[in-house]
Amino acid sequence: MDYVGNGHKFPSTKICLLFKSCFIFFCLFTILFNSKLAAGYAYGARNLASDTPSGFISIDCGANEDYMDNGILYKSDRDFVDTGINQPVSPNISRNLRPQLKNVRSFPEGRRNCYVLKPENGKDNTYLIRASFLYGNYDRKNTTPIFDLYLGSNLWWTVDWDNGYVETLYTPSTDYITVCLFNTSKGVPYISTLELRHLDNTIYRTPARALVTMQRLDIGGRSNLRYPADVYDRIWNPLNVDTLNSSVTNSSISQGNNDAYKIPDTMLRTAAKEQNASCSLIYFWETQSSSAQFYVYFHFAEIEKLVGKKRRLKVDLTGQRNATTNATLDYLKPLSLSLNGTPDNAGQLQFSISAAEGSDLPPLLNGFEIYAAKDMRNASTVPVEADAMMGVKGAFKLIRNWEGDPCFPSELSWSGLTCSNSSASNILSINLSSSNLTGKIPASIANLREITSLDLSNNELTGEVPEFLVNLPNLRNLNLTSNKFTGSVPKALLQRAEAGSLILSVGENPDLCTSLKCPYNLKKYLALIIIACILAVLLPIVVFALVIYKRRRQRENLKREIEERLLKSKNRQVRYSEILLISDNLKTTIGEGGFGKVYYGTLSDKTQVAIKLLSASSRQGSNEFKAEAQILTIVHHRNLVSLIGYCDEAENKALIYEFMPNGNLRKHLSDPNTKALSWMERLQIAVDAAQVNKLQG
Repeated sequence: MDYVGNGHKFPSTKICLLFKSCFIFFCLFTILFNSKLAAGYAYGARNLASDTPSGFISIDCGANEDYMDNGILYKSDRDFVDTGINQPVSPNISRNLRPQLKNVRSFPEGRRNCYVLKPENGKDNTYLIRASFLYGNYDRKNTTPIFDLYLGSNLWWTVDWDNGYVETLYTPSTDYITVCLFNTSKGVPYISTLELRHLDNTIYRTPARALVTMQRLDIGGRSNLRYPADVYDRIWNPLNVDTLNSSVTNSSISQGNNDAYKIPDTMLRTAAKEQNASCSLIYFWETQSSSAQFYVYFHFAEIEKLVGKKRRLKVDLTGQRNATTNATLDYLKPLSLSLNGTPDNAGQLQFSISAAEGSDLPPLLNGFEIYAAKDMRNASTVPVEADAMMGVKGAFKLIRNWEGDPCFPSELSWSGLTCSNSSASNILSINLSSSNLTGKIPASIANLREITSLDLSNNELTGEVPEFLVNLPNLRNLNLTSNKFTGSVPKALLQRAEAGSLILSVGENPDLCTSLKCPYNLKKYLALIIIACILAVLLPIVVFALVIYKRRRQRENLKREIEERLLKSKNRQVRYSEILLISDNLKTTIGEGGFGKVYYGTLSDKTQVAIKLLSASSRQGSNEFKAEAQILTIVHHRNLVSLIGYCDEAENKALIYEFMPNGNLRKHLSDPNTKALSWMERLQIAVDAAQVNKLQG
C-alpha cells in the first residue's frame, strides 16, 4: 500500500541519517505502509470478548451482522447510513483478509452519500477517525475508482488507491460527525471500514479542528501495533535502520497517571540510537508542499540503565524558528514532546535529535508521529441549525438526498431547503409539502431562528399546532393545510395573521379550530375533567374509609396492648374502657352471682377470660370486692381459679379470671347425677378446699 499525504500519493519517503562529523548519507528507506500489514492481509481472528472499549465506534461497511474482532465490537453499517449496497470483494483475494475487509458498501446512486456518527462524548472533543478502503475488484471491473472523501462540508481526502486507509484527528463543532463519499465521475465510491476513537483532549492539538495523519512509526519494532497494545487503537508501523544501534528492554515502561498519550509499552521498549554523542539522528521527509503546517510528536523512554547520569537531548525542526526543545530522560518513564513548523521551499520537512550541550550520551528515539494541519472551517450550516435539521430528518425518517451538511456544497444542499448565502449558513425555508410525513411537528424546528417559510402541507401530520412556532421571530409563511391537526391554532399565530405579519394556511384540518374565539377546548381537557369528577366522588369515600380503618386499627392496637399487659404481668389493674374492649362491650353474659354478672371475653391470642362485674345492687359491696381482689393477687393454688386482672375505677369494679369452660365447682357438686363426681373425688375436693381456706386464713 502507498501511504498518502497532503492530497497526493507518494511513491516513497526518504529517511536520511547523517553523522554530524562525517556527513555520510547512509540510507534510503521506504516508509510506505506495507499493504499486507496496514490494510489487513494478516487475518485477525475473532475474539469472543463481551464488551468493547469506551469511546469506540467501529463499523464494518458491508457486513450483515455485528461481531467481535480482537476485543473490538464491529457493527454492521445499517444504522449509520441510509443508502448504498453491500458487496463482497473478489474471492480470489478475500481468503486471508481481516473480516473488516471482506465486504464493501458501494454507492452507485447519488453524488453524495454519508455516514452519520454520533459519539457519546459529543462535540468539542477530539476523535481519531479512520476510513479504510480495499477495492478488491468488488465490481469485477478491474478499475480502481477515484472519489472524494469529506468530513461534513470539508474535503478530507481524494481516494485514488486500491488498498489503504486515511486517518485524521478531528474536533467537531456538532454532536454528530458526517463522513461523506462524493462521486467525481471516476468510478463508484466504496468503503470498507469506518472507525472512531475518542482521545484525551489534552494531547493532540487540532488547529482549525483537524490534523491528518502522515506517519506514525515505531522505531525498532518488528510488526505493526494497534489495539489492544494501543488503547487508542492508533496504528504504529515498524521502522528499522540497520546502520543504527538498536536498544531493547524486557522491562515494563512505567505508564504514570499523567501520561495522557498512553504510548504502547511494546513500542517504547525498542529504540534506535546513534554511535556516539557527536552524531545526530536526522530525518528528512518530502511533503510535496511548502505551505502546510506540520506537527511532529516525539516519543521517548530511557531503556538503558545508566549509572550516575541521565540522557539529555536537544530536539529541533531544522530551519524553523523557535522550534527547538530540550529533554531529559528518566529510566523506563515515557516522555512525549511536540514541535510544529512548515517544510522548506523544496517541500522537505527535517528534524534532528542530538545530545544536549555537555552530554556525552548519544541521542535516542523510540517513535514519532507526523500530522498535517487541515483546515476544517469551510462554509457550513450554523451548527445548531444543522443539528436541528438532523432532528427533522430523524423525526420524519426522511431518506431522500438529505446527506451531509444541509447547505454545503450549495449544488448538493438538501432538497426542499433554502439557505442564506454566507459562510455560516442559516436555514431560511423548508418545503416538505406532499412528502408523506406522519407524526407531530418535531421540536427541533424551534432552533431554526432565521427561518422565514415553513410548508408542511398535504401530509398526514397529527397532534396540535405547537406553541414553539410562535417563537420563530422571522417566520412569515406557515402552510399546514391538508393534515390531521387537532385542537386550536395558537392565539399568537392567529393574531400575527390578522395583523398581516404572517401568511397562515391551516385549512382542511377537520378537527382544528382556526378562530380567535374558539370554544373552550373540552376535548383537550376532557380526560382531566373526568379524572377530577371521579376524584370528587371517590375522595370522600376514601377519606371516610381511611378514618374507619384508622379507628379500627387504633382499637385493635389498644386491645392488643391491654392483652399483652395482662398476659405478661398478671394481677394488673386495668381501666374500665379496657374491660369493654376485651368483652366486646359486655356482649355475652355467662353467669350471675351475689357479686354481679359474669361476662365472657377473649384476648387476641384466643385466650378466654371471665369478667365478674360488680353490680350497683350487689349485696357484697366494694369492701368484699377489694378483699377478694387482694386475696387472689396473693394466694395461688392449682385448685383456685387464677386472677388475671382487676378494675377499680369509681363505681366500675371488675375481676378478670381464667375462663372455666366446664362451669364452676358448685355446679358439679349440686349435680344430682351421682356419676358426675365419685365419692373419692368429692372427698379430695373437700381436702383441697380446706387447704385453700388455710392459705386464706
